[in-house]
Amino acid sequence: MATIIIPAHNESTVIRRCLDSVVNQQGVHQIIVACNGCTDNTVSIVQAYGDQVTCLELSKPSKVFALNEAEKLILSWPVFYIDADTELLDGCIERVVQGMDERQLLLAAPEPEIRLDESSWLVKQYYKIWYQLPYIKSGLVGTCSFVLARNGRERFDRFPDIISDDGFVRAQFEDHERGNVPGSGIIIQAPRNLKSLIKIKTRSQLGMMELRAKGLMRFQEQKSYPNSLSSHLFSKNWLATSVYIALALFMKLRARFQSTRMNAYQWETDHSSR
Repeated sequence: MATIIIPAHNESTVIRRCLDSVVNQQGVHQIIVACNGCTDNTVSIVQAYGDQVTCLELSKPSKVFALNEAEKLILSWPVFYIDADTELLDGCIERVVQGMDERQLLLAAPEPEIRLDESSWLVKQYYKIWYQLPYIKSGLVGTCSFVLARNGRERFDRFPDIISDDGFVRAQFEDHERGNVPGSGIIIQAPRNLKSLIKIKTRSQLGMMELRAKGLMRFQEQKSYPNSLSSHLFSKNWLATSVYIALALFMKLRARFQSTRMNAYQWETDHSSR
């Protein structure tokens, strides 16, 4: 039976959708929502679910702090670490647990379903290529939510004070130890506009730079992007590929600039999809 941990900081606009997608799933033993530093009504929304959900009310606005505090309450494994702005498809929990057992995965994730209905043209072009990258197609997690087996969680002590908790976890495992589980699914709302896309992808890049700088990557990820992108440039997807390359380069440069000013860094959030 699985445990679900959902860190939530001012997520009143999305937390109901997230909780509604998990409270009736089969195979769930406990749901813990770690409300951290909330100044909206996230806490009251979570508490309205009564005994179905354990609500942690933490004053410190920190995702990794919330994860560490929530982990003190874990009663069963595996543990699903789910972002509050996502939704699990029906049957997701059981399929992921079964898939982890069958493939002996230590780290897993549902297959991402990116919703682009309300996104701008540039955002749609970016994700059109993102979906086709070998790293994503091979099923090596690729979402901000993840699932850890008990022996997988033994790879590290506490979540360190970093930007990218999912990047940190992913870097503790080799490719054959992790993967997405076919037949499961997690809905992720894509940013609606370019500004928001740049924010979250820059944060992702910056998070990986931080992990490398702090020596927190047990295993280095091998991503063969150049060969894949060059082939797309000479295909019918040349325009989308050009958009992707230009945006990816800009985000990387922006992340490098921010990495020189980490002491002044402020968490960038996509408010457009909330």
